[in-house]
Amino acid sequence: MPAVIVGDRATHGWNPRALAELVGVPYAEPERLAPPELAARLDRVLAGAQRAMRQVPDGHLELKTPDRDRTVRELGYHLFRLSLAYRDAMETGQLPEAWIAESPPPDLRDGAAIARYGETVRERLGEWFPQPHACEGVVDTYYGPQSAHELLERTTWHAAQHLRQLCALLGRMGVTPENPLSDADFEGLPLPKDLWT
Repeated sequence: MPAVIVGDRATHGWNPRALAELVGVPYAEPERLAPPELAARLDRVLAGAQRAMRQVPDGHLELKTPDRDRTVRELGYHLFRLSLAYRDAMETGQLPEAWIAESPPPDLRDGAAIARYGETVRERLGEWFPQPHACEGVVDTYYGPQSAHELLERTTWHAAQHLRQLCALLGRMGVTPENPLSDADFEGLPLPKDLWT
């Protein structure tokens, strides 16, 4: 849910701890994959998204996703931008919603260009994660304060969910995804069961 309102109090739907407090139920934090494993999974997801975007026929880039008014081109860009937003948020201490809602720049016209942008994202994250402070601290996100570990987990599963969607869309285009990720690549990530939520 985007938001939950009880009386004069509200919380963003992506903040399970705050949601539990709002409705007065106990909340036990789930066990998370360790940051190095999350970083490795995120890189595999990004590499998979690059492969998927390179396979999108030019005539299908404006195909809309079933869940919202978003094209395949926009979905591909969004997947990479939300991933880079992790580093941006760690550097600035904040994650504004505007970063996640950005539209692709006009020069990213085709799947190959978006895949090249994805390579830039992978390089920037690859520079970030080896640093000792890469997953330390708290970030003020648009849905409330989050530890760096929580934000990295959310970034990883969010990108993974969109990769699953991209692969499903390739199937609708009659294209078999090249070297798709396996269930093991998604194991331990709190992904929604539904593909289009």
